[in-house]
Amino acid sequence: MTENDGQDRLFGPNPSGLDESPHGMMVLVIVGMIVGMIVGLLSGMFGIGGGMVIVPVLVWLGLSQRHAAATSMLAIVPTSISGVISYATCGNVDWLAALLLFCGMFVGGQIGSWLLSRLPELVLRWIFVVFLVFVVFNQISFVPSRDQHIAMSALTGVCLVLLGVVIGILAGLLGIGGGALAVPALSMLFGASDLIARGTSLLAMFPNSITTSVANLKRRLVHVKAALIIGLVAAVTAPFGTWIAGAVSPRVGSILFACYLCVLLVRSMFVAVKATRSAHTGQVSA
Repeated sequence: MTENDGQDRLFGPNPSGLDESPHGMMVLVIVGMIVGMIVGLLSGMFGIGGGMVIVPVLVWLGLSQRHAAATSMLAIVPTSISGVISYATCGNVDWLAALLLFCGMFVGGQIGSWLLSRLPELVLRWIFVVFLVFVVFNQISFVPSRDQHIAMSALTGVCLVLLGVVIGILAGLLGIGGGALAVPALSMLFGASDLIARGTSLLAMFPNSITTSVANLKRRLVHVKAALIIGLVAAVTAPFGTWIAGAVSPRVGSILFACYLCVLLVRSMFVAVKATRSAHTGQVSA
């Protein structure tokens, strides 16, 4: 192995785990493009960054949960930009609410990034499972309206900032944009329509994913090549997902989102249980 293997000239060393051979890079490109297309559609449809798809795939490819989460956050940057443009052109973005959310997410994201570099892998896996359970329950139990807007007041502004802090911590820890929490929260707690909640979530997610990624890059947690491959492809397909979101009813959108999350939940629980058993027996989790 040469001295420069696994290195990135602009961002320093890539995290170990992914196969950097020509064959390994070909697999990364193919899988990354497929994942990027799926993530772009999901981002546009549901107002999420797609980290709940990106992280498990990167772990499967060989990255640790920690490095996968950090890499996912960088991939969300171009994805969220594309989604915001698509929603904004249809008037489905609350700019002030997004700004307040971001203020809280900026603080929370730095806390989450700091915790990411310190918490054990097993803890991160179970946090991910608990988070999915919470979001699935919300999607099944609540159907947003398509005609409502956020009624802004001083109290609403403070609550949006506090919500942003919570979302930012989870985003930094799990490598997600935070949309899976922001979208239902904006509809349930603040009265936003499903489309406005998604567009506002993506707008708040964009600057937060940048600031959190900068922190992760400084800590050498990001595999830049993987993030760029997934993120750029996702940015191309996100507008089509936005079109689908507007074409289906809020109820159908909630059901589709819940089904998608249930698939991820089953897989994440399987991985977390396996890791827990391995930890108890003193074996290294695969």
